[in-house]
Amino acid sequence: MANWLPAAVERLIRPLWLFLLGGLLLTTGSRLGLMSWQMERITDASTALTVLGFGIRIDLVMLCYWLIPAVLLLLPLPSRYHRTPLYLWLAAGFGLLAFMEAVTPGFIAQYDLRPNRLFVEYLQYPQEVFGMLLGGFQVELVFGLLVLLAAPYLAYVTLLRFAPSGGQPVAIGVRLAVIVLLLPLLVLGARGTLRHRPINPGFTAFSSDALLNDLTLNSLYSVAWAVRALRAEIDASRLYPQLPDAVLFTEVRKAMGLPEAQFLSARYPTWHAQKPSVVAPRLRNLVIVLEESLGAQYVGTLGGDTLTPSFDALAETGWLLEELYATGTRSVRGIEAAVTGFLPTPARSVVKLPRSQQDFFTLASLFGTRGYDTSFIYGGEGHFDNMASFFLGNGFHRVVDRRHYDNPEFTGSWGVSDGDLMRKAHDEFTRLHAEGKPFFSLVFSSSNHTPYDYPVDAITPVEQPPNTKRNAIRYADHALGEFFALARDSDYWDDTLFLVVADHDDRVFGRQLVPIEHFRIPGLILGKGITPRRDPRVFSQIDLPPTLLSLLGIASQHPMLGRDITTLPEAYEGRAIMQYGANQAYWRGQEVVVTQPERPVTTYRMDREHFSLMPAPANPELEREALAHALWGSLAYRRGLYPPSINGED
Repeated sequence: MANWLPAAVERLIRPLWLFLLGGLLLTTGSRLGLMSWQMERITDASTALTVLGFGIRIDLVMLCYWLIPAVLLLLPLPSRYHRTPLYLWLAAGFGLLAFMEAVTPGFIAQYDLRPNRLFVEYLQYPQEVFGMLLGGFQVELVFGLLVLLAAPYLAYVTLLRFAPSGGQPVAIGVRLAVIVLLLPLLVLGARGTLRHRPINPGFTAFSSDALLNDLTLNSLYSVAWAVRALRAEIDASRLYPQLPDAVLFTEVRKAMGLPEAQFLSARYPTWHAQKPSVVAPRLRNLVIVLEESLGAQYVGTLGGDTLTPSFDALAETGWLLEELYATGTRSVRGIEAAVTGFLPTPARSVVKLPRSQQDFFTLASLFGTRGYDTSFIYGGEGHFDNMASFFLGNGFHRVVDRRHYDNPEFTGSWGVSDGDLMRKAHDEFTRLHAEGKPFFSLVFSSSNHTPYDYPVDAITPVEQPPNTKRNAIRYADHALGEFFALARDSDYWDDTLFLVVADHDDRVFGRQLVPIEHFRIPGLILGKGITPRRDPRVFSQIDLPPTLLSLLGIASQHPMLGRDITTLPEAYEGRAIMQYGANQAYWRGQEVVVTQPERPVTTYRMDREHFSLMPAPANPELEREALAHALWGSLAYRRGLYPPSINGED
């Protein structure tokens, strides 16, 4: 190493600097490879140097964290093999680092970000996840496993080769002195900065392209940060600038566009009375068909690919929302918005969080008090994403999942096919109508999901190869068309309101801090008496639940912040709220405000043709409104401000 160090000390710390050097070579090499792959997004040399500079800094942080326990292992152990635990620890760290970098390209190809909390969350669903990996990611799976096995072995052998344990034992005093000197340096390295707060992903964010910001991290750090955030249930007030409660409450209530007299509670700021726009309703049942991963880019009638002829035909008979935007990028976000009207947050969806498993508002809790049968109908396992627990704890009477299908036509990695799902839903609605029970049901499809399992002979012609996203979308659309053919001929058609809406786009990626074009999804309201129209106004997923209540003519009280779009003027400027990782976009009119962790709230002008965010002068009024909405969800969850009823409390 260095001649100025005593030989005993050099021999003592050689394993540490070998690990540090090897780790830096690994992460920097991986980062250079990822940068080469994404070269079209790296606009100039300055951007590349920024990614590399921040990247090395974050890599040192991660490596220093791993070295802190290693330094403690420098203490002598009662064995001539006293270095074995140290070498095993360092080899394990190198193996994890290598494994996470090995799986990163596949994750980026799917999500346009480094591995994050999704990488950890879905490990609790091994059947679905491994079925997906075996079906659509065999190369990535094999490569990742090979790296996971080979990297720690090679690291251990290298340490034995270049840091042998021979020589005279190092005196205890020297060991303690080395530990005392190294620990403060490693703690400082792990903090990454002398500022009040340690370094974090917000510190290295420099670009309007979220992937470029992620490239400054390494994937082990990214996942470790996500795990830390999951354990803390991410409170937005810790990430974003703060607002006084009074200002926050005023802003969210003002954005709801309601007269002050409709707000009914001081304790629950958004609890209000909703007056329906339909005074003589013809419809009483409600069915929400939530389509998996169906972005507007695939829907022909929305200007996308020609993969959805059934939906396109249905759009001619209903109220088509041409500019509807999802609140997030995962299914639970779509469920959260469509069924609860809750705002997205940087935390996990309330479907998964512990405090919302009971006494949390949903449409089912509202319909249940009116004597409705309330159900969730799904082709997969109801426990996935904690859906069954959330639904059964919050007003849904029944969960129908893959256990309830007798002799399904087709079963894939994610459960029975959409055709089986839709036929089951039709049978359920037919039975309930015959029994004279009003019903509310959420029907959630799954065929349009990797590895794209579906009954191949159901669609013709089948594009080759068969198990692709395009074919899966075509099949899901085919099943949707079959369902509505059955529904139109049924007895329940005349008194049922239908909403067909996607949970999110299949892949959300792009150069922007929030790639808004990939949040656009189809939304279609159908039913007897619904006047066909194409609505070009901008809406958010959270606007759907109050709109459905209005169309059903239901006068209600609830805490939802969405707007009843039946009451909005044709010149409504539009609003959408989108969560992308830890970033939130608040789009109103021609401006978009982006809220990021540890960064100032920033206003952009929306280029609608290219969905790009252009720098714009600050808009303090809109920035305050956007920040209030970014903070509201975490605050409402933490303080229990989203109950199914207020029990007469003011």
